[in-house]
Amino acid sequence: MMDIKKLKKTIFIRFLMTPLVLGAALFFPAGTLRFWEAWVYIAILMILMAGVMAYFLKHDPEVLERRMKAREKEQTQKCVVASVAVMFIAGFALTGLDRRLDLSTVPTALVLAADMMVILGYGIFILVLRVNRFLSRTVEVETEQKIVTTGPYAVVRHPMYVGVLLMYLFTPVALGSFWALIPFALTTIIFPVRILNEEKVLVRDLAGYKEYMGKTRFRLIPGIW
Repeated sequence: MMDIKKLKKTIFIRFLMTPLVLGAALFFPAGTLRFWEAWVYIAILMILMAGVMAYFLKHDPEVLERRMKAREKEQTQKCVVASVAVMFIAGFALTGLDRRLDLSTVPTALVLAADMMVILGYGIFILVLRVNRFLSRTVEVETEQKIVTTGPYAVVRHPMYVGVLLMYLFTPVALGSFWALIPFALTTIIFPVRILNEEKVLVRDLAGYKEYMGKTRFRLIPGIW
């Protein structure tokens, strides 16, 4: 049985840690707090996170409980998680260094447009969470889990990754760095590895998933892959 009090405590701690970790990753390499792109980016994420947490705590806290899981069972997924962690560290550090050394000149309009794309990506992620309440942070299949084929799942088989990739790919520009596009772009290599392994698990453990693959042909990009 879910311990709602413990869940709220875990969510609160993670919510508080997010700006601290992001701030340290960005402002220390930058060597300054005069980094408006970082402040705007962090504010956007915190507002969106607060809205998601408040909504699901009220309407479906089990969704948040699943999102709190972080320990992968599949070896491939463990490697993917480690790779993404390295990418984040490198990407945010490079963004800060770019700001310190003034390597990139990103127009304000482009920064704000990238912020809008980050919001769009997060919006897609929220939509998928509402449609598929079994969307865990880790790759696994629960006993009572059922296939979702409606909404974004009628277009591609992994719509959550569409939203997440949008966020990742536009993050460096939103933070005013062109150079940081290099490590963040590695997600286009890492995520297909995660998706292919995830589908092996779903075909193996989730009844009807193979038939679903036949109906919804594309994994991530309609008409391409």
